Amino acid sequence: MTSYDDADPVIFPAGAATQTSAAQAASEEWDAVIVGGGMAGSIVAEQLSQSGHKVLIVEAGPGKDLDLAEYESYLSRFYGAVVKDNQSPYPFNPNARMPRSTDTMPVGPDTPRDDFYLVQEDKYCSDTTFTRVLGGTSMHWEGKALRMLPEDFDLRTKYGQGLNWPLSYDDLEPYYRQAEAELGVSAEVEDQAYLGMHFPEGYVFPMHRMPPSYLDQTVARGVDGMRVNLADDDYTLRVRSFPQARNGVPNAAYDGGKGFVPVGAVSTSQVEEGERCQGNTNCVPICPVQAKYHAGKTLTKALSRGNVTIVTQAVASKVEIDEQDRRVTGITIKNYHSLDSESYDTYTVKGTVYVLCAHAIENARLMLASDMQRMSRSKLIGCNLMDHAYLLSWGLLPEPAGTMRGTSCTSGITDLRGGRFRGTQAGFGVDIHNDGWGWATGSPYTDLVELVDKQGLNGKELRRTLGNRISRQLLLAFMIDLLPERSNTVTVDERYKDALGNLKPVVSLKIPPYTMRGAAYARKLASDIFKRLGAEEMTAYDKDRYSAVEHDGQWYNIVGGNHLAGTHIMGTDPTTSVVDHTQQSWDHDNLYLVGPGSLPSIGTSNISLTMAALAYRSSTHIVRYLRAAKAPATVRG
Repeated sequence: MTSYDDADPVIFPAGAATQTSAAQAASEEWDAVIVGGGMAGSIVAEQLSQSGHKVLIVEAGPGKDLDLAEYESYLSRFYGAVVKDNQSPYPFNPNARMPRSTDTMPVGPDTPRDDFYLVQEDKYCSDTTFTRVLGGTSMHWEGKALRMLPEDFDLRTKYGQGLNWPLSYDDLEPYYRQAEAELGVSAEVEDQAYLGMHFPEGYVFPMHRMPPSYLDQTVARGVDGMRVNLADDDYTLRVRSFPQARNGVPNAAYDGGKGFVPVGAVSTSQVEEGERCQGNTNCVPICPVQAKYHAGKTLTKALSRGNVTIVTQAVASKVEIDEQDRRVTGITIKNYHSLDSESYDTYTVKGTVYVLCAHAIENARLMLASDMQRMSRSKLIGCNLMDHAYLLSWGLLPEPAGTMRGTSCTSGITDLRGGRFRGTQAGFGVDIHNDGWGWATGSPYTDLVELVDKQGLNGKELRRTLGNRISRQLLLAFMIDLLPERSNTVTVDERYKDALGNLKPVVSLKIPPYTMRGAAYARKLASDIFKRLGAEEMTAYDKDRYSAVEHDGQWYNIVGGNHLAGTHIMGTDPTTSVVDHTQQSWDHDNLYLVGPGSLPSIGTSNISLTMAALAYRSSTHIVRYLRAAKAPATVRG
């Protein structure tokens, strides 16, 4: 087995993110211009660099360097933040705003323009977020790396719902393995081979699974073997570990017995970090020891080859199009001088091929702001916005169960992700949260306030009562499928602009009855599980919150999953989709839209692993495109 000591140092090239100015970048011709330095953009850049292509990455966020010092500054800001939401590690940046869950509210005519980034005018608002720093949303993700089910790829054919994909699970399977190697996934095949998911004979994940927490084991004692009936089919439930993109124990059998070497901390000096997960429950938004994958680990490899250049603080503001042949001719960027200043310079960067990897919301926003809907045959840019609908249920176990130990989520219930019931209601997965009720109630801070202010506790009694209460908390988070709906959209509106004058994204997302039928069933299942565990039901929904949704006379609070997708879906027909199966634009020959925006559906798996697999698949096509474009012209005799 390969040991950590045998791994090469993971060195982020010093000055790599600042060595080229926007002016210099605009003076050169690139093989590929990539917008976005997150997971998808980093993978595409790394793959193109392997093939010897000259690549420019344009990143909206700041990025002196993604070295240890900058990473540690994110951690320090997170530790000192009063509100520890997904964006709390990152400095406020008026020039590349990003949504914060704390900013969620319906926007009206009197709302100050600086109080929000996502414009939501509907009564229901999603608190979903994405991150605009170097590394993208991989700088706040949970690290779960599930594959989609085979049936997710042809949901329309099997169950008459949603859309079929233009490719199958088997088409994507080799790229899933490539993504699992890059992200460093810890899991066991025997845990993941369910509901039709299959793997090549002899395949093992790079690392062994994360050990189930004591809370997982407590829930398993009550749930394993529980039987439910849905659409006349019986299902037997069990608690199952989740694949995790975080370093565990390398599997000696990986890659035919060659083993696997995990990627440690990205650093400009030798440090002993980024090795095995240390079980910090505060691994969201940011892993304290870099055991969890982030895009900087891929970006480091790309930048080290010398043919990839990055320009940060460069917000893509327009895709330039030749009106005659409809090819992209450049990306106009606004290069702001600092986070404290709204002054900027404008440049246009040019390449042979252009790859938008700025995530579902920003890709759509940029294209709509560039008037590209006018040239779209499908008119579907910005449509079919999706995100997992999360329903939270929380209870108090009768005995301490070790809550707040382990990563945020190590196991869950996945047996109702698929099945014939999906013809009438949404499937879902269930997360067992090791971090207590924090997501639902703001615990442990709200517990502390209650015990001090309402019960008057202090000293040893306060510590004993607080510890006893938190260690018994059980939060079940139901991640429910939300199908593509043309009416769920990202648009732009001249009334809403950011500090640089770029149009803000206007989001309208409604939770359809199909998803709510799944939510109603999930609520009942949660109550049944709590009864089997002897847990006291503590769940309470507020019909006056922005997240309130009524279904069959009952109110629920549906919160966002930060799994944004759709907005430029792939398909087989340019009149019903925006990109083809390679994520190449139907309407602009030298444009690829790589990211979750291309997903025709999201099923019940976190989107990052599938997005990464698709990025690898698209990279092979982009390499072929560039080779063909650079091949010498032939003269027919």
